Amino acid sequence: MRIAGVSIPPEKRLVISLTYILGVGPKRAEIICKKAKLDESIRVKDLTTDQEKTLRDTLTDLGFTLEADLRRETSQNIKRLQDIATYRGFRHRRKLPCRGQRTKTNARTRKGKKGAAVTKKKIA
Repeated sequence: MRIAGVSIPPEKRLVISLTYILGVGPKRAEIICKKAKLDESIRVKDLTTDQEKTLRDTLTDLGFTLEADLRRETSQNIKRLQDIATYRGFRHRRKLPCRGQRTKTNARTRKGKKGAAVTKKKIA
């Protein structure tokens, strides 16, 4: 089953499967299930076509920003910060942490891996 351009895993419970959509976390997934009047513990593969339709309708009615729109909005926010030359925009441009973390050590996820240390060959 596809919702908002995302393939939802059929074997998992509905409330867990909905979290695969960008912009839907555990709490929003519960809200969506309650509004659609669907049991949270039902498996996605067991949904009927009517239930799938009500789920899609509920998602559009609630008006959450999801998937592509959310990605676009986030990238536009970052681009705006870069255009107005803020400190955070500068950090984004240089691919460095922009929320005050230290970078002398422990910024490997954001900065990228460094090359391995060069060692001499042992002569035996």
